Amino acid sequence: MSMLGIQANAQKIEFTEYDLPNGLHVILHQDHNTPVVAVSVMYHVGSKNEVAGRTGFAHFFEHLLFEGSENIKRGEFFKIVSSNGGQNNANTTQDRTFYYEVFPSNQLQLGLWLESERMLHPVINEIGVKTQNEVVKEEKRQSLDNRPYGNVIDDIAKGLFINHPYRNGVIGTMTDLDAAKLDEFKAFFKQFYAPNNAVLTIAGDIDPAKTKALINTYFGPVPRGADVVYKKAEETPITKAVTDTAYDANIQIPAILAAYRVPGKDTRDSKVMEMISSILSGGSSSRMYKKMVDEKKDALQVFAFNYALEDYGMYIVGALPNAGAAPAGLLTDMDEEIKKLQTDLISEADYQKLQNQFEDGFVSANTKMLGIAENLSNGYTFYHKDTNHINEELTELRKITREEIRDAARKYLNNNQRLILYYMPAKGKTAQ
Repeated sequence: MSMLGIQANAQKIEFTEYDLPNGLHVILHQDHNTPVVAVSVMYHVGSKNEVAGRTGFAHFFEHLLFEGSENIKRGEFFKIVSSNGGQNNANTTQDRTFYYEVFPSNQLQLGLWLESERMLHPVINEIGVKTQNEVVKEEKRQSLDNRPYGNVIDDIAKGLFINHPYRNGVIGTMTDLDAAKLDEFKAFFKQFYAPNNAVLTIAGDIDPAKTKALINTYFGPVPRGADVVYKKAEETPITKAVTDTAYDANIQIPAILAAYRVPGKDTRDSKVMEMISSILSGGSSSRMYKKMVDEKKDALQVFAFNYALEDYGMYIVGALPNAGAAPAGLLTDMDEEIKKLQTDLISEADYQKLQNQFEDGFVSANTKMLGIAENLSNGYTFYHKDTNHINEELTELRKITREEIRDAARKYLNNNQRLILYYMPAKGKTAQ
């Protein structure tokens, strides 16, 4: 696609927003191109809001709030959605929990009712807690413990964070969940799942006036909660490299990773680090791929990405060795490419290609109503209540210079500021 074509497609996302008296922030995006509507609620609660000894609560509630409500029988939530032509799900990160339904647009009212029931009338009882405890344990086994390289992000977080709850991972420990009492779950809900800690975003084929009236009917009665007070746990800078080894019974091929602590997602530098990722490993023409996979053939796979979170980010580069290549040699290869970024400006041609990649990514991220709903919610939640961040991000990316790319590599990607993680097959062990 030409640059002109991308710019033509990257049209401004129009929206309106307002607050209900109970503090619920509402964002509406109208699009009549297809007869669908996405109804979503983003709660500003994730694993970073948990206390020591009670990890995993936010992710647990992602499951628990599908159990049912005073007006929805246990196990009926998914059935109601699917029988009315919809899809629904939820996901949790370190920073937020996101629930959504995508319906034919004539089922908007149903979507609003379902999410208001979740917020206003959830049933939190022993049978639901016990049921979902087993579900979460099975998910942990499938997604992390029995999946090749499944625990790598959690292992990196433990190495990069000493004070911050990011070190605990999203799922947390099953011991903590087993030990928690019902009253603790109820208190967690009351503290974080209030309208004043949430964003309701609706995108799609809607009539704004009718939608506002429905929102007022379903969400107006929800009582405001106490203000959520959050204090970021500060980390001292890493000044000496940390080397560690982790073992995984599910893998045959080791991995070598280098991870660096970088600023949070609302900073300009976080965007610069995303650009650096694209230069290093974004496709077959990227620097690490060409050098290590194509030319030297010492790597099967290479990757560089900015795992951007609210308070900090984890910048991770890594590779899987090919045909018995030494992991330490791959680290040298990666360091050489980082050194080039720290020393020389990327070419004008590479810079233009980079801009094109990010514009293309912006367009594809905002082609579906659910993507637009989530991106609007993200802007309000993570960018200082700037919902219009969805339209500003591309402009911000265009303003990042080649000099900034070099300077960010110099500032954050130094050998004395990192965790080196050897991720090795567990000899003599089998996955549980």
